[in-house]
This record gives sequence, structure tokens and C-alpha cells, in this order.
Amino acid sequence: MTKLPISLVIIALNEEAHIERCIRSAPFADDIVVVDSFSTDRTVEISKQCGARVFQEKWKGFGPQKAFATSQAKNSWVISLDADEALSPELAAEIIEVFTSLDPETGYLFPRKSYHLGRWIGHGGWYPDYQLRLFNKDKSQWNSAALHEKVEVKARVAMKAPLLHWVFDDLSDQVITNDRYSTLGAQQLHEAGKKFSYFKLVTKPMSKFIETYFFKRGFMDGTAGFIISVGAAYSIFLRFAKLWELQRVRKKSS
Repeated sequence: MTKLPISLVIIALNEEAHIERCIRSAPFADDIVVVDSFSTDRTVEISKQCGARVFQEKWKGFGPQKAFATSQAKNSWVISLDADEALSPELAAEIIEVFTSLDPETGYLFPRKSYHLGRWIGHGGWYPDYQLRLFNKDKSQWNSAALHEKVEVKARVAMKAPLLHWVFDDLSDQVITNDRYSTLGAQQLHEAGKKFSYFKLVTKPMSKFIETYFFKRGFMDGTAGFIISVGAAYSIFLRFAKLWELQRVRKKSS
């Protein structure tokens, strides 16, 4: 396959189960960068076997980590993927087709399709979950957010073919991830000066379930859709419960 001047950039931590699939999904990229946060599995070994340049970097938060990874890219054009993502063959072909017409000041959105609980999830706000993954690093940059990081660009254009995402290994992994992300979310609210509210502690999880299961038709994904909506509501509950803990419990004990 003819190579294009595109750098595939990936951040990783203990991703031996996913990293090869991620790298192999962009065979047209002439530069592969993996920034690893000191994995204890075979992530680094597999990445090097796949032709990646591997950098070890202590975890800084999603935004700063991806900014560092992007800075290591040899090319101006960058595809930034998480290790548990992969370009679909159709998306890879679409990128090759439009590459010569890409606008450096535009960021390109990929509709992300996620696999969980034995099926591809098509509702509940999970698809199309547009993610900005292709951009020119000379004209764009990551923000510094530790969570919900994004690339700051002047314009956005959506691609048609999907980015594939193996979002959780299983339900236990989902619970662990929700716990970690809700901690980051609570910290962000606290740092932004948001005060804990009993009203939000009660109503936000309920409204999240109603939004994802009914309005965004999570019920169409069967039992998986119900479990996902409950999980989304619980994650919101944890965020506000941890904000309460951060502002009330820890304050009293300090």
C-alpha cells in the first residue's frame, strides 16, 4: 500500500489486547507514534513489532498526554486514536481518497461505533458518537483538559465511515472506568467552582437515564441498552457524590 504523510498517534497503558489492531488499521500511515505510560504488559513490545516509535511518558491527564504524543509526530497531518479504537476498512479507504483535498485548518470528525456486551451499540447516544481524530498539528492543538479533552480547530467536517471502538472489556471494566472517570469529573466541577447540590445529586442521574434510555432510544439495544443507561446514570451519581465528598467530608477532616 502507498504510504501517506500521516502520523498515527496513540496513547496507551496496558493495551496488549488492543494495540496491534489499532496500529494495523491505518496501514497507509508512514509514521506511528505510541506514547506509553509505563505499561506492565506487552504493549511496548507489540507496538515496536508493528513498527511504532515508542515513547515512555508519565501520565499527565488526557489532554496533556495527547498533546505530548502529537508533538512527537513527524508529519503535520495526525490521526489520534485511543488504543481501544481502530479505523474501519471503509474509513481507512475514505481517508486515503480525500487526503489530497484536506484543509489544514479543519478538523475531521469520525462517527464512532462502540462494541459492548456482545454487540455493536447503535442508540442511547453511543452512535454516531462523533470524535475529532484527524487534524493538522500545525494549525490545531489539544486543550489541557484532564477529561473530555478536545482538539481546538477553526472548522469541523464529518467523515462518513465509522471509527470502531471496543469500549470496555466487560461489565467489571465498565464499573472500574466509571469510577475513575467520575473522580476526574468531580475534580473538574470542584476546580471550576461548582458547589455540591442535593437537587442535582438526585435529579441528574434520573434525567441521564431518561435521556439515554428513552429519548435516545437505548431501549432499542435490548438488555445491553438498559444496562448501559443504568451505568450512565450511576456514573453521574458518582460524580456528584464525589463532589460532595470532596467539598464536605474531606473539608471537615482537613
